Amino acid sequence: MKGRKRLFIILAITGVVFFSLLPLKAAAQPRITVPGINIEIGPAEEPQELVGTLQLMLLLTVLTLAPAIIILMTSFTRLVVVLSFVRNALATQQTPPNQVIIGLALFLTVFIMAPVYREINSNAIQPYVAGELTQEEALAAGEKPLREFMLKQTREKDLALFINISGSERPQTRDDVSLTVLIPAFVISELKTAFQMGFLLYIPFIIIDMVVASTLMSMGMFMLPPVMLSLPFKLLLFVMVDGWHLVVQSLVESFM
Repeated sequence: MKGRKRLFIILAITGVVFFSLLPLKAAAQPRITVPGINIEIGPAEEPQELVGTLQLMLLLTVLTLAPAIIILMTSFTRLVVVLSFVRNALATQQTPPNQVIIGLALFLTVFIMAPVYREINSNAIQPYVAGELTQEEALAAGEKPLREFMLKQTREKDLALFINISGSERPQTRDDVSLTVLIPAFVISELKTAFQMGFLLYIPFIIIDMVVASTLMSMGMFMLPPVMLSLPFKLLLFVMVDGWHLVVQSLVESFM
């Protein structure tokens, strides 16, 4: 009993000393100041405040539409569709996976669009940052290289389709073509080109499927799926001709 009482007294004294020193330790530590964030919504008292608010809303809108701009106004559409056709023609299910196809299409898009970006940077972004151009002049200067790229890849038939549907006047020069007309015409032109390239990619692999299927039928092996035997031959053919090199080369050169 005496040992228990002595242990209890020691623990009590230790607790009192610990809690008495705790404020001193807390006071010795530096305070961490957390910055406050305050977002207020109220009426604009000056016209400059309203203009700043509208510019912020416009910037947020552009950031929201950035994926659509990258997909529909660059070479990404053709690249990702053709690469998907290659995978389907090989009948390799999810190999390569979607992340690899989309990632390769994105990096190829950066490579193909690099000259356009450099021209936009030198003619629009840098002069605007230096104060040599206004915001409207910078947008017009940055729009021109992208317009030239899309017009080069757009068929006149597709462009005339949207001009007739919109009821607008026939443009006299390339600069008179509106972006609202040019972008959808560019997209359907890219899809048609991608499907044409996909059709050419399918031909050798269809021939392999037909040869394997006819061989199995002549041998009376009706229960064996031809796809199981044709897949190794497709892969062998694709590797022997260095298929990825040829596909990427054809895609990049199609934009030159």
